[in-house]
Amino acid sequence: MNFEIPFLPDRSIKPRKDGVSMVMDKGLGIYQASDLVSTAANIIDFIKLGFGTSYVTGNLMEKIKIYHKAGIKVYFGGTLFESFLIRQKLDEYLKIIDKFNIDTIEISDGSSQISHNIKCEIIRRLSTKYTILSEVGSKDAEVHLSSAEWINEMQSELESGSSYVIAEARESGNVGIYDNTGKTEASLVDSILKSVPSEKILWEAPMKHQQVWFIKKLGTNVNLGNIAPAEIIPLETLRLGLRGDTFMDFLPPEMKKTIDKIQ
Repeated sequence: MNFEIPFLPDRSIKPRKDGVSMVMDKGLGIYQASDLVSTAANIIDFIKLGFGTSYVTGNLMEKIKIYHKAGIKVYFGGTLFESFLIRQKLDEYLKIIDKFNIDTIEISDGSSQISHNIKCEIIRRLSTKYTILSEVGSKDAEVHLSSAEWINEMQSELESGSSYVIAEARESGNVGIYDNTGKTEASLVDSILKSVPSEKILWEAPMKHQQVWFIKKLGTNVNLGNIAPAEIIPLETLRLGLRGDTFMDFLPPEMKKTIDKIQ
């Protein structure tokens, strides 16, 4: 950091297991990617090249190299994985992953219907070579999983070898763990947390109020994803209590009072 401030929360540092931040890259250019890592590489753990954007993005290899050189894990969006799987082309997908020197894979079923047994079988197979992030929940707002289904799928995918399970929200933040207005389904989150370790869940939280909600509930080192590139530094200030929304949350009790004198 650029200078010292006392009484900040104990933020984990890279490489870390919890408190990870995942940025959604929906088509940044080479110079934008370079700018991003020059100012924020130390606070970005994963960058997802969203949905199928990696198929049409120019200079893809060069951009991935920029992220890798900065110590950031890169992976293709789960929708691209599903687009190969539904065409019975999983082996071809893995060749592409290897071609771009990617060691992280998102396995999802948010756009297609995949037998959960098959999904777990794929996780078991690929987790021996790759870091697996598996996504639970549908991108279809009409599909509603019960709390028991969320828990069962998350538990079984972690047991199959996923490093993290992603709680679906899309980049819009209005499905899955949120209602159609973007409000967090608090009772669902509470049910999940009773059975699944928080440090193993990557909560998609593209909106500021969603990020604030999870930080207030689970602390500075909650795992958050689908963060817009321009929002990753603002998110870090939320984690540290350096933005009005969380300003009082991490201060010692004696400081949570009116300032009536200075020293």
